[in-house]
Parts: sequence; C-alpha cells; structure tokens
Amino acid sequence: MISKPHADAMRPNAQGLGRIVTLTLAALMLALAGCGDAKKDKDKPASQTAAKVNKEEITVHQINFILQQQRGISPDRAASASQQVLERLIDQELAVQKASEKKLDRDPRVLQQIEAARREIIARSYVEQIGSGAPKPTPEEIKTYYEEKPALFKDRRIYSLQEVAVEAKPEQVDSLRVKLAAAKDINEFVSYLKANDYKFAGNQAVRAAEQLPLASLDSFSKMKDGEAVFTKTPTGAQIVVLAGSRSQPIDEARARPAIEQFLLNERKRKVVEDDLKALRAASKIEYVGQYVQGAPKPVDIKDQVKPTKSSLTGDAASAPLVPSTAPAAMPAPMVIPEVRVPLSASAPSGKSLEGGLKGLQ
Repeated sequence: MISKPHADAMRPNAQGLGRIVTLTLAALMLALAGCGDAKKDKDKPASQTAAKVNKEEITVHQINFILQQQRGISPDRAASASQQVLERLIDQELAVQKASEKKLDRDPRVLQQIEAARREIIARSYVEQIGSGAPKPTPEEIKTYYEEKPALFKDRRIYSLQEVAVEAKPEQVDSLRVKLAAAKDINEFVSYLKANDYKFAGNQAVRAAEQLPLASLDSFSKMKDGEAVFTKTPTGAQIVVLAGSRSQPIDEARARPAIEQFLLNERKRKVVEDDLKALRAASKIEYVGQYVQGAPKPVDIKDQVKPTKSSLTGDAASAPLVPSTAPAAMPAPMVIPEVRVPLSASAPSGKSLEGGLKGLQ
C-alpha cells in the first residue's frame, strides 16, 4: 500500500507525462498533415501561366511557340529571351483587349485580314506536308553538282562590280552601246551621260559567286577584270563593269551541306509544283469577268510533268538558288572587250546591286 506522501509525489509526474503525450500526438498530426500537403503539391501539375493581364492569361506555351520560331538562341540567353517574349506578349494582349473594347475585331477589314492569314497558314501547312515527301539527294548527286558548277566552287571568285542603269529611248540604246565600247573607262561614259542629260543611277558592290544570278554566273566567270556587260532593258540599258576580282575557291567538303540543302529544296519545290498542277487539272476552275481574258489555257492531267528522281536535270539544274520572292536577277551578260574600268573613288556609288542567289554563306 502506497502512502499518501508517496502518491502526492507521483502526481506531478503523471501530469507531465500527459502533457508529453498530448504534445507528441499534436506533433504527429501536424507531421501527417504536412505529408499530405506535400503529396498534394507534388501531384498538382505545374502552373502553365506566365502572367495575368487583367482577366486574361499568357501561358508558357505561347512563349515557347514564339521562341521556337527564333533560331540560334543559346542556352545562356534562353531565360532573358523568354522574358523579352513575355513582355511583348503582354503588350500585345493589352492592345488586343483595347481593340476588343472598341469592337475592332468586328471591323470588315480586320476580319478579312484574319481570314487571309488563316488561309495562308492552312495552305502553307499543306505545302510543307507535300514537300516533306521529297527524297534527299544522294552523295553521288551532290558530288556531280559540285563538279558541274566550277564557277560556284573550285573556281569561285569574289567580284567587285559597278553598275549604271540608264533611262533611254529604244532608238538611243545602240548609240549608248557604241559610246561605252569607245570609252576608256566608266567615268568617261558617265561624263557622256551627264553631258547629254541622260537620267541614270550608279551602284557599286562586292559580290561572291553565289550572290550572282546562277544563269549568268558562267558568263561572269569568263570575264576579265575591266570588261563590261551591256544589256538592253525595258527602260533603257544596264551596264555592269567587272572592276576587279579575286579567287576564293570552296572545297567539296565545305560545299556539301549547302549543295544538299539546295537540291533538297529544289526537289520539294518540284514536288509541290507538280502537285498543284495536278490539282488544277483535276478541278473545275472558271474565270469570271475581266479575268477571263488572262486565264491560262487548260492543261490535260496526262500532260503534267512527273517529278524526276534526280534534281540535277531539267529546271533544277538551271534554277537560281533563291526563293521565288527574290528580286529579279540581272540578265545574262554580253561581254564587251576593250572596256577597262579602274575601281576609283570617282566611280559611281549608291545602293548595292541587288543580288540574285543565296546559297553558300
């Protein structure tokens, strides 16, 4: 039997034990609750919202889509590039919201532009899908193209060109040709133009072989420094002088990637071109009103040219290394000997010549 003093001595210990148990249970419950919250946070998908503009959200997907269109962004610039894109999207969203308030999204001109953009995107998607089926050129085809284009590769040169575009009547063109052949240099010819009140514009530029029109490159490669090209144009004449040049060849190893891409692009172009011809031939197309007179003659689908396996024949071999939207290239030159032109400070200057092709860089 425990005496009362001993019982009283033990009572504080029991109370302390009770407090310990209570605290332990509370801590355990908090720990379990914390685990539950952690699990919930882990299972919850990461937010794709990058910013909120009033009631609208800008997502990470929108930022990534725009970044995918921009090539050459290094990993160390990815974060800053993303931030810049986000800021542009915020400005865009603010403009969209304000335009909606003004009901500009219902404006007939805006609706027309939206529809035009939609059609362009869908059509481009189809063209890309059709073109993706074009086979890649073989190593043999690449090598053959390299060998057949010495002016582009083995005998590649850098050309210093001077151009003078002259406005003249058709009956004046022949006399201009004679005056150019008799001039000792381009400056003397320009003095003649000034003295006789001809309107003209002068340009000067340095162009590599691949920046010249492919159809004219062989003729340019045969020219000597100082020789000129005289070409009749709808508005008069164009004179291009080879003021100087230097050799800068490209070996096959360096040229191979550019040749492969060029030939592949030509195959894609041919596949798409043939497909569209076939679609036209198989469809009923009616021209109406003023457009009837300019309508092309119908072509039987049997007469359509089938895609060739090699891109080194037909149009592909002579096609320029440029997109179809490139500016018109200079006509094939006619060399006029005995016209020597020094590259001097008094030579005509102005805008650079608009080159034709973009192949090797």
